[in-house]
Amino acid sequence: MLPNDQVEKLFIRFSELNIKPTIELTYSSPYTLLVAVILSAQATDKMVNKITPELFLVAKNPQEMVKLGEIELKQYIKSINYCNNKAKNIIATSKILLEKYDGRVPESFEILTSLPGIGRKSANVILNTAYEHATIGVDTHVFRVSNRLGLCNTSKPHDTEKELMKKVPIQFLQNAHHWLVLHGRYVCKARKPLCDECKISEFCHYYKINSVNETFDSHKQK
Repeated sequence: MLPNDQVEKLFIRFSELNIKPTIELTYSSPYTLLVAVILSAQATDKMVNKITPELFLVAKNPQEMVKLGEIELKQYIKSINYCNNKAKNIIATSKILLEKYDGRVPESFEILTSLPGIGRKSANVILNTAYEHATIGVDTHVFRVSNRLGLCNTSKPHDTEKELMKKVPIQFLQNAHHWLVLHGRYVCKARKPLCDECKISEFCHYYKINSVNETFDSHKQK
């Protein structure tokens, strides 16, 4: 595991490389962010961003979304994985927001996770991005990068979240999710991490182990 002093240095480095990281989903309000986050499950942000501009022209709030209806909504999002289920969840959630919360997206983890299509990760992303809460949403990138770096040694996303919330220095908590996501998306890739291009490799448990193994293998071949 990465020692606490190294954890702080790691996040200082992240902050030097990207002062103000943010989500790559296109949105203009907490509601459009919520819709984009629901659509992003099992889909890339790039795929979501291709369809949401046209969708948000006709349905940028819960009232317009409910008026649009599930059948019409499917036509806008048909290129996205699980579009039928996502359309159902978006309409159901929009109705709940209108009926119980005056059409507003609640600033509450418990309420958000009770909405159709919103799980723990999605709720944390919405709270972090829309309301600037110091939360960490653990997606596949955050899970992979955190374990590779040595920030945690976990097998479940919820455990990863708990470890990161304890280990990441408070001053970096709000941005930590975005730094880890972006690093996993563009550098620390799942199949072939770009270790030679990585600017935080000196802190990385995965890199150190693989560097030792490569050195050992090269000596054996000689």
